[in-house]
Amino acid sequence: MKFSSLTQRIASEGAAAWDIHYRAMARQQAGEDIVVLSVGDPDVDTPALIKSAAIQSIQENESHYTDCQGELELRTMISQWESKRRQRTVLTEQIVVQAGAQCGLFSVAQCLFEPGDNVIIPEPMYITYEAVFRAAQAEIRGSALQAERNWAIDLEDIESKIDERTRAIVINTPNNPTGAMLSSRDWQKLAQLAVTHKIWLIVDEVYSELVYEGEHVLPLELDGIDQHLITINSLSKSHAMTGWRLGWVTGPIQLAEHLSNLALCMLYGMPMFIQRAAEVAFSEHASITQVMRETYRARRDVAVATLRAAGIPLPFIPPAGMFLMLDIRPTGLSAQGFAEQLLDQEGVSVLVGDAFGTSASGFVRLSFCVSRADMERAIQRLSRFYLRQTET
Repeated sequence: MKFSSLTQRIASEGAAAWDIHYRAMARQQAGEDIVVLSVGDPDVDTPALIKSAAIQSIQENESHYTDCQGELELRTMISQWESKRRQRTVLTEQIVVQAGAQCGLFSVAQCLFEPGDNVIIPEPMYITYEAVFRAAQAEIRGSALQAERNWAIDLEDIESKIDERTRAIVINTPNNPTGAMLSSRDWQKLAQLAVTHKIWLIVDEVYSELVYEGEHVLPLELDGIDQHLITINSLSKSHAMTGWRLGWVTGPIQLAEHLSNLALCMLYGMPMFIQRAAEVAFSEHASITQVMRETYRARRDVAVATLRAAGIPLPFIPPAGMFLMLDIRPTGLSAQGFAEQLLDQEGVSVLVGDAFGTSASGFVRLSFCVSRADMERAIQRLSRFYLRQTET
């Protein structure tokens, strides 16, 4: 039987990056002493108030179809939150509730791109981006970042890649996997490029509530940027709700209408009990996100202190997010070889940097999604393995 060409476009190399993670999970479930640092899935429980709201909704039989754009009550809460942080009015009509940020990004790509269009993305980029934009038959033009420059975006390189078929610049900030953020100058330049070249500026900001140093800002001061700016966010990381699949897209009203039409023939609306839970998440947003920030900052600090105590070079400390990129080139191993041997010899799983693009070759990504005690234990094991390689 024959399959469509789409199946080839979504079978990216990034999908294979998870093989080592699945192997680690299988061994852990079999009872082995494995510490999993290869996935960004918060280990903390979803707050009780959020779970209670979902249970109450189910018990009240809120089990019917919902608004494909998202229930008005939830979109109102999101619009109020977005308006406060942006310091300008965001309308409920601009917001579409989606099944997580991943679904939001996929839907946006389907509504924006035609075959032959191109999109510019700083690299390292999140693993799924390749398949998302290839599914929409858009070409990705990567703008390579350098660890030696603290993973800062290269504005001149981005501008040089814009041509008549460029439809968007995609920015993930705080970045997964590096944790790097953009400066105000970076934002203003990107906004200017979007307006000048009449292209979209798509911002994936799912880690925006996990900022430890500095500030996450959006390029809203420039006249006309509102018609070019699309933001994608979710409750997954900020509220320990990865499995709930609740995200949203904010953009021009016309885009929201197109996204709603796509949801009509794909999702047909998010379950009401999840939206009710999300309403409570927003009502308790400040207190919940503060706890999450403090939790992951503490784990980051443990990882950094343990690596430094072992004498392992760590020139860039991520100011945000839940990941750390470790340069393993001094070991002489490839990232794949390092990750495989680390798992086999020390029982610690990490994600291979190459999966995020060639600019991350020679790096592995560590997540902060285990307890502080497990984080220290895992980094001690990793450091022991790292130093064995550099001594031979």
